[in-house]
Amino acid sequence: MVISGRVPLLLLLGLVAVVLRPQAGTVWLWLLGVLLLAGLDRLLTPAPGLVALTRREPGSVRLGDPASSELVVAGSGRRMHLQVRDAWQPSAGARDNRFRLRLAPGDRRRLTTPLLPRRRGDLRAAGVTVRSWGPLGLVARQRTYDVPGSVRALPPFESRKHLPSRLARLRDLDGRAAVRVRGQGTEFDSLREYVRGDDVRSIDWRASARSAHVVVRTWQPERDRRVVLVLDTSRTSAGRVVRAAGEAETDGMPRLDAAMDSALLLAALASRAGDRIDFVAGDRRVRARQRLHGARDVAQRLQEQMADLDPVLAEADWDLLAGAVQGFGRQRALVVLLTALEPSAIADGLLPVLPVLTRHHRVVLASVRDPELTRMAALADDDGSAPPTADDVYAAAAASHELHRRERTRAMLVRLGVDVVDADAGDLPPALADHYLALKAQGLL
Repeated sequence: MVISGRVPLLLLLGLVAVVLRPQAGTVWLWLLGVLLLAGLDRLLTPAPGLVALTRREPGSVRLGDPASSELVVAGSGRRMHLQVRDAWQPSAGARDNRFRLRLAPGDRRRLTTPLLPRRRGDLRAAGVTVRSWGPLGLVARQRTYDVPGSVRALPPFESRKHLPSRLARLRDLDGRAAVRVRGQGTEFDSLREYVRGDDVRSIDWRASARSAHVVVRTWQPERDRRVVLVLDTSRTSAGRVVRAAGEAETDGMPRLDAAMDSALLLAALASRAGDRIDFVAGDRRVRARQRLHGARDVAQRLQEQMADLDPVLAEADWDLLAGAVQGFGRQRALVVLLTALEPSAIADGLLPVLPVLTRHHRVVLASVRDPELTRMAALADDDGSAPPTADDVYAAAAASHELHRRERTRAMLVRLGVDVVDADAGDLPPALADHYLALKAQGLL
């Protein structure tokens, strides 16, 4: 049972009666009257269980995009004065979720709760609290009901803004644009007459001998190749990095989210290029594994797979992840390892399994770089006038040492035949897409 602010006001009004008749009996008589009114109001209050509650599922939405949950409240045979609170877990970002309404017998109302998810995954409703007030507005009966509801927050895929420009380059590469890219690719397309400016290495001498003109071969980029995306969800993916140099720490994002963004752009681009996409994510165990070949919307399917993935504070088992890659088949593939270029983690976990991967596949390591390391190593002050403190010097020395270790690790990976794409969080998706297009143009997939 809940009392309203009217009950204390009625008790305060009793002071007037006490002043006019200052006796103990006046006080008890006034208290008894207020209790009788409250009791009568309680008897006349409709039970909250008389209303029927149903919910329309919000569905899926990209992280940061608004959504809404619709709750339908159906009345019974009595007139009711209700307060309804549609509660959600805090990361769902529910607001304006308290409603006052009067329901006539048989009436139905639709209550809309705006949502703004702040975390990936399935965000669930916490319960619907219904408070039914009596006709005097003194006392209410309250009960909380479990009305299931959830909104699935998908990765935001902010790098999709880079997709049109990369698709235009892919069309140029694939010969569907007005200007054909000559002498690139590894799959034979057709023969045509030689024109000035053609690469002489593309001349087909046998066909030219049978023709009155010099004939050249045209090539098209490789198609129907395999691209395997390996997303590392171990402890190194939990670190927060800023998107670019100069941004505030509050603008940072987990390395895992930046890696997801890069994987989504590459998957969308590779699927448009006619390549087959496989996806595996894990740390000490495989968290997700899916073949996406033939899917109508690869990026959407991949977002659904990534929605529930969170960093795990454990080292990655690269033997397990390499086995998952091999489980997709022995056919040569472009294997993209989305992991941090952290020297200790690579030396202890990834390095022993790299020979197995590079023997059968083209391997690319895509890493999210933290621009704060470069800033710290440069000892750059905001105004450029204040001398560095001892803490600044120590931080700069540590940052320089770490950058040196990263560069040595990068050089070692390159010697082992691994392509390394290391860029800031905002630059990694287009850099990885450009690297894929370069490999495709050279026929190295």
